Amino acid sequence: MLLLGFILGLSVGLSFWLWQQFQINSYLERVVQPLKFRSDKIGLPLLPRLRQEISDVKQQQQDFQLSLDTYKELLDFAPLGYLQVDEENQLLWCNQQARKILDLQRWQSGQVRLLLELVRSYELDQLIEQTRDWQKPQIREWIFHPSRENAKAMLELQPLALKATSLPLPGGQVGVFLENRQPLLDLNQQRDRSFSDLAHELRTPLTSIRLVAETLQSRLDPPLDRWVKRLMQEVDRLINLVQSWLELTQMETNSTMQLHPEVMDLRSLITSVKETLEPLAQHQHLSISYSGPERISIQADQSRMYQVFVNLLDNCIKYSLPYSSIHIEVKVISVSDLTIGYGQSQLLEINIIDSGSGFDPTDLPHVFERFYRGDKARHHESRSEGSETTAITGSGLGLAIVQQIIIAHGGVIKAMNHPETGGAWIQIHLPEAIANPLS
Repeated sequence: MLLLGFILGLSVGLSFWLWQQFQINSYLERVVQPLKFRSDKIGLPLLPRLRQEISDVKQQQQDFQLSLDTYKELLDFAPLGYLQVDEENQLLWCNQQARKILDLQRWQSGQVRLLLELVRSYELDQLIEQTRDWQKPQIREWIFHPSRENAKAMLELQPLALKATSLPLPGGQVGVFLENRQPLLDLNQQRDRSFSDLAHELRTPLTSIRLVAETLQSRLDPPLDRWVKRLMQEVDRLINLVQSWLELTQMETNSTMQLHPEVMDLRSLITSVKETLEPLAQHQHLSISYSGPERISIQADQSRMYQVFVNLLDNCIKYSLPYSSIHIEVKVISVSDLTIGYGQSQLLEINIIDSGSGFDPTDLPHVFERFYRGDKARHHESRSEGSETTAITGSGLGLAIVQQIIIAHGGVIKAMNHPETGGAWIQIHLPEAIANPLS
């Protein structure tokens, strides 16, 4: 009986142990099931296999952490600022350049604080919110004014021109790259001041040279006087270049151009410009046509608008092919006809189209930049009255001046190539104009 009881107890204990092992194996099978992407290749028992998978996961975690530390180290020494916020706009991390740009003295690595507490910038906060809401990268430029608790220290801080590029990240986080554009703006301003000073210094000697050339011309007989005439033409070109440069610099330096708006008849202004340039057009055998209302009144600075049409039509005459035409079209359109938004219900649209070679597609984004002249765009050779052939060149400032005048009037100017004539097509929209066709 004792032996029977021992055997029976052993059987019950062995059965319980086997049942327990079965339960443990079933549980482990469920645990390692998601990790069996490599388990089938290893013919190991269950527990060693689990240890191997755990070891692999730990190794992957270490590799990921190493990569993360490497990327942080690279970003920390990057020339651009970078910061990252969570879904609640709490600053998670930023590199050295971002701390320098935003003057983040109160933030230490490892802290999690609201970005708005550290950086008082409505523009940056709005950029992050838009990026999170729209789930698209955003770009914004603004003037950033650093803040300090000490009022005296506030006076020492200079505003910065910043450009930010943001991108959405998983989990509602947002990353922002910051670029300090202030050094570039300061360099451009210093360059402009240097050129302006140089232009001022050039005006006096150029005027003196022209007076000397006029004196020589009156004392020389043909054909020797033609060289002095050529000299005077080049001096006049330099004088016009210096004057245009000074005028453009003044326009760009002053945030608001001094305008003297008055109600004027645009058709009469165009006719006056046409009569002024008629000799040049006839020399090239060009015709200038107009379509639009016979009388149309706008409120604008008459002298500035006259300058706009002179520059644009002069360019058309220079670059149009002989025996071709230049067309000026004026019309009043409704805002609903355009994709751009203005507060006015009607706009004045002016189209100036020539039949020349047009703009090169690669030059179109740059035609309104100062001193920009493409190699192919708007360039051809014209024959003078003799046998000499000269290439037409300009100062590269005319279109830049025109753009500044149109912007000062609250308008937009755009350069294109006309699909029918193949020539240059300048289109102007004046939202601030009071355009009322009169019968």
